[in-house]
Amino acid sequence: MTEEDRIATRVTRRGFMGTTAAATLAALVGREPEIVRAAQRAATADAIIVLWMAGGMAQTETFDPKKYTPFAPGVPVAQVLSTFPTIDTAVDHIKFTEGLERIARVMDRGTLIRSFNAADLGFILHSRHQYHWHTGYIPPQPMAMPHLGAVVSKTLGPKNPTMPAFVAIGQNLEIGGESAAVKAFHTAGFLGAEHGPFLITNPLDAASSVRPLKELGESRFTSRRQLFEKLLAQEPVYQYAGDFQRESLVRSLDAADRLLRSSSARAFDLSLEPKETFDVYNTGRFGQGCLLARRLVEAGARYVEVTTEYIPFLFWDTHENGHERAEIMKRQIDAPIAQLIRDLEERGLLDRTLVVLASEFGRDAITEGKVGKEVRDQAINMPDVMSQPRHYGMHRHFTAAGCVLMFGGGAKRGALYGKTADERPCTTIENPVVMEHLHASMYHALGIAPDTAYVVEKRPVYVTRDGKGEPITELFA
Repeated sequence: MTEEDRIATRVTRRGFMGTTAAATLAALVGREPEIVRAAQRAATADAIIVLWMAGGMAQTETFDPKKYTPFAPGVPVAQVLSTFPTIDTAVDHIKFTEGLERIARVMDRGTLIRSFNAADLGFILHSRHQYHWHTGYIPPQPMAMPHLGAVVSKTLGPKNPTMPAFVAIGQNLEIGGESAAVKAFHTAGFLGAEHGPFLITNPLDAASSVRPLKELGESRFTSRRQLFEKLLAQEPVYQYAGDFQRESLVRSLDAADRLLRSSSARAFDLSLEPKETFDVYNTGRFGQGCLLARRLVEAGARYVEVTTEYIPFLFWDTHENGHERAEIMKRQIDAPIAQLIRDLEERGLLDRTLVVLASEFGRDAITEGKVGKEVRDQAINMPDVMSQPRHYGMHRHFTAAGCVLMFGGGAKRGALYGKTADERPCTTIENPVVMEHLHASMYHALGIAPDTAYVVEKRPVYVTRDGKGEPITELFA
């Protein structure tokens, strides 16, 4: 097989979803969406880094500790709220759970929200909640809705014309039964392919995605571009989409050319980082992704998302062995997140970079979905009384409370917002935060009004649901 044949095979297999997902439903869009700008405010951030705890991070096992109950056979599951002892943070009135000591030491740089309330989406599927969190809209929708990163890219434009505005790090899109659903929100939707995510599954391989032109040579570089365009001519995005979608795809290729020809490509190369710094971040793909995010923001990226990765029943998807899994996940996130905050601060970037740690919903040991509604899940066979370590920890989905951390970008320092009950059900009892208001707050930092809209086929589509998001100004200094 020749090199061109290998390239064609790789592009056809991997590129089909990536190049056509944005056009699947957006093919009806014949012209570029027109922005209707609401009154803007002065931005306190130029860039945003989202640290996505995919799978449902258990709040009482991380940033909202409750009464600690050690494992012991015979203990009723209903009595178990936190399986880790409480630790102090740099802020007297804020406590975390054991295993997050390094993030605890930088809590004086940020704000903790303990009252995030996810939407009630009926039978809870992670992909539906992740779609809602990343687009602001509950699926299904009549058109392909853009990811938050695409909205930021389109609305604010690039900080650096040779750097992708929107980069997503750490998620493998081929995960089995929920692959299509996860791909559905990794798109710019009706905003056009040029604002879609630059996808990096493995941060250590990021440099290979942007091999400098000098390594390929002008001739090979040109032939690859020509081959890719031939392949695209056979794709649905060219055959069925409107002129705007085709033109946007060509602009995305032009942007890739600029990146490969620029010094910005060096930001993707983690081997250029000093060993002592790399070692602090090197807790796995998530930690390496945090380091890459810092380098990309330094180089001018607008929106970077780093995920612990969503794979059903793995990582934060703790349906069993919850305590052990949480322990492992804390080791992956604690050092790199704390180092990211310190590095941004030392480089003078934290004040203008909003860092948001979030998850699709929280978890509880005995309830699933709506508060007060208990659903026996035969797949995990949770007993009423603990008998094995796999029963110890948070298991079920919980929408009535969850934690969000915000650092930098104008967020208050050392602040706590929202409160949950100390006894089960540990529901929000003060200052509930729903999706549209959380998004409005994030956009608020970037200077984007929550009722900013894009007109698509004469229909306004707002950056927050129906334009009704309201920024929570108490979160900001």
